[in-house]
Formats: sequence, structure tokens, C-alpha cells
Amino acid sequence: MRIILLLPLVVLTSATAIIPTGGTVPVTQPGAVPITEWRVPWARTRPRDPFYDNNKGRVWFVGQEGNYVATLDPASGKFQRYEIEAGTNPHNLIVDAAGNVWYSGNQNGRIGRIDGATGKITTYMMPDASATDPHTLVFDHEGDIWFTVQGGNFVGHLATKTGKIRLAKSPTTGSRPYGIVVNSKDQPWFVEFGTNKIATIDRATLHITEHTLPNAGTHPRRIAVTSDDVLWYTDYTRSMLGRFDPKTAKTTEWAMPAGKPSLPYALGVDDRDRLWVAETGVQPNRLAVFDSKTSAWMFVTPISASGGGTVRHMSFNRPTRTMWFGTDANTIARVKVP
Repeated sequence: MRIILLLPLVVLTSATAIIPTGGTVPVTQPGAVPITEWRVPWARTRPRDPFYDNNKGRVWFVGQEGNYVATLDPASGKFQRYEIEAGTNPHNLIVDAAGNVWYSGNQNGRIGRIDGATGKITTYMMPDASATDPHTLVFDHEGDIWFTVQGGNFVGHLATKTGKIRLAKSPTTGSRPYGIVVNSKDQPWFVEFGTNKIATIDRATLHITEHTLPNAGTHPRRIAVTSDDVLWYTDYTRSMLGRFDPKTAKTTEWAMPAGKPSLPYALGVDDRDRLWVAETGVQPNRLAVFDSKTSAWMFVTPISASGGGTVRHMSFNRPTRTMWFGTDANTIARVKVP
């Protein structure tokens, strides 16, 4: 393991361009649960990873292929676009309690912060040149950020008050750290998409401990944690939903409803410990919902309005009890969780 401790280069811009656009009319489809989708006005930009801002009731998301950060006002359907540095190609974002937005620069080795009040952008550079692709971000209980670096094969920590970044190299070459969560004990866990492993990182030392999943063909892509601190993952290649108990290291798996073609990708968990899984190998994509308490699939709902294309990530907002996701069909979608 290699630990790199370095204060980042911080770049401030005096202002960011905000481009207002007209509102769009949402489309709500019937089904086991209603799914409402808003068409993003910038075509073929891969809008993804929406995150609800409880301060202003707006939804932030990134346009990975369009190289922007934007907001959606669900009440009016209006979008606003924030221009960021060329070549950033943001992959993921999260919003802190003060309404500030943090996004991963997936092609230029940085994490950006947009001040929710002023729009000012602060950029935090990766301290290792090989950490070119910050991937998925998650807050811990102190408001700091843990993140994965897929191609660079790192897991990192950003202290949001100081901007200091620490990086730890994954002990498995080509492991591709991907989805990441923090449990109730403030312990980060992540999956390694390039291999059949799930891992945790020590908050103080950055020592990474890997756990090998039973099937050598497993490639876990996304991860979620239920209230009992049990970990769940989507096995993208074998089309399984997996359960890993950190206390016993026991793994249990369930076949996805669509079977082998499922290609489960995005994964979310609601306040009743139900797992929401996007089946992306079928068109239209489908949301399959699994009850972790009864260990049974509850229902499946197709994303029939847009088809979905590929749903890559989900986030659940507890105050509004809504699940949010973006689609490769260029929409932002909301599910009102029953």
C-alpha cells in the first residue's frame, strides 16, 4: 500500500457561467411505481448521478459527455447549466448540508466544488499524476469525502475544510475501485469492478482490506449499505444481487429477475431497507426492487417513457422519500418511493 499526503493545488474562479433554459414538461409513466422523467435540454450529454439539494429543492446532476454541471427545478421543469473547466468530463456529484456541490473530474484528475450561493468554483487537484480519473464520491459523518479512482486504482480522502487529499493504492493491480459507501460506524466500503473483491479502507492509516467474493467470475459494480450495516452489490457480469455480511464474511446471492441479460448496474437503498436495482441489459431498462428483510423480489417496473438506455447510479433523498437517477436517453428521473 502507498499513502500519499499532500496539500492540493487550489484554483479559484471568480464566477461561473450560468445558462438558464426554458422548462420542460415531465412525463410520468404508470407502473408498479410511477416514474417521472424530465428531458435534459442539452442533447446526447449523458446526464447522470442526480442529487437532491434539501436547501433549495433543486436537483443537481452532471453531464459527463457534455462537460457541465446543472440543476433541475422539479417544480417548474427549468434547468440551469454551470460551465466548468474544459476536459473535466464530470462523472459524479454530491451536495453537502450547506448546499455546496462537489463533483469528480473524471478525465483531468481533480475534484471540483461549486459554492451553492455564489457559483464560485474551487478545484482540488489529485496529488498523484496517475490518479487521473476520480470516480464516485461519498460523504462521511464528518462531512469529508471518500472517493474512488477507477483507472488509477486508488481510493482517496478529501478533507473538505482544509482541501487536503490523501490517496491509497489498491493492493490488487487493475482492481478498478468503483462504487463506495460509508456505513453507520463511518467506515468506508467499496467494490472493485476489475476483480471479484469488496474492500474497506482504514480511516486513519488508509490501509485497505480486501475480501474475495466466492465466485471468480463476479464483477461488483455498485454498492449499498442497509441499516444493519450489511453490504449489497450488483454483480454486473453474472447478473446477480449480492449480500455481504462484514461480521461473518458470508456472501449470499440472488439472480436478477431478468436473468442473465439483466446487467444490473445502478443500486440504491431506501429508508425501509429495500434495494432498488437498475437492469440495464434489457430495453427498456427496468427497476427491480428487493426486500432485504424478506429476501424476496417485490416488483419490477420498466422505464418505459425514455427506455433508460443505461441507468448508472441512483441516490435516495430521505426527507422527500424520492429516488433519483439519470439515463443515457438524456433524462433525469424521479421515483416517489411507496
